[in-house]
Amino acid sequence: MTEIITAFADISHRYDAVFCDVWGCFHNGVAPLPGAIAALQAYRAAGGKVILLTNAPRPEASVAAQLDRMQAPTDAWDAIASSGGAARAAVQRGDWGKRVYHIGDPDRDEGFFEDTDIERVALDEAETIVCTGLRNDRTETLADYEDELTEGAIRRLRFLCANPDLVVDVGTERRLCAGSLAQLYRDKGGEVTEYGKPHAQIYDYARSVLTGVAGREIADNRILCIGDGIITDIKGAVGEDLDSLFITAGLAAAELNGADGAPDPGKLAAFVERHMMTPTAAMGLLA
Repeated sequence: MTEIITAFADISHRYDAVFCDVWGCFHNGVAPLPGAIAALQAYRAAGGKVILLTNAPRPEASVAAQLDRMQAPTDAWDAIASSGGAARAAVQRGDWGKRVYHIGDPDRDEGFFEDTDIERVALDEAETIVCTGLRNDRTETLADYEDELTEGAIRRLRFLCANPDLVVDVGTERRLCAGSLAQLYRDKGGEVTEYGKPHAQIYDYARSVLTGVAGREIADNRILCIGDGIITDIKGAVGEDLDSLFITAGLAAAELNGADGAPDPGKLAAFVERHMMTPTAAMGLLA
């Protein structure tokens, strides 16, 4: 059974480190969430390590810069591990070829290519498709990508998805992410590899980041994963046999939370049974 809690401090003493999701847990796409900031600051003050584990398709430095623009306190986290950082490292190693066709925001996702020898080329010249998101997630839909994804699948180009998330909430607005394009490409018969939660490689990457900041390896049973995505954060934690804290006031708020902002026990029980994923604990907003 999933334990419903009202404060992170109720369970934080059980863990030496947390892998905390960013969007929906640490901030809402517009501003940091005060309760989450306070909870993580207190946890770190007591000796805990905080790795912000995000499916952002950009390298860690770009994620940190975004947090800085939001004026997020830097004492709420120790390090960042991003799916963009892991994917970028794989392309730079040559695992995917160096000639890629890029789908993504040409300005916001530029950090993926900075200081690399990755060459962006036309679709008919590419070895691989690298998708960091939609080019304009405020106005575009999947229909805008039908033709090029069909052509890519016909050409049998591999599709590297740097963000497996299907959607994200920016304030009160829900937008499509790269994972939605990956799903469409897969439906067309294309070969897709996704970096990020819930896939195993991002957790290996996060563990290496954690070891670097902690100066030692931390056992899996002393790591807690915090997230609001049942098919990314919680599925990934379950797959890695890591404990998890499900934040129900994020993506699933309308389906799970009562008027007080806390998860309704009956709705939560039915939700986790339907998804066949049982978080260790659950709460509304991280606080």
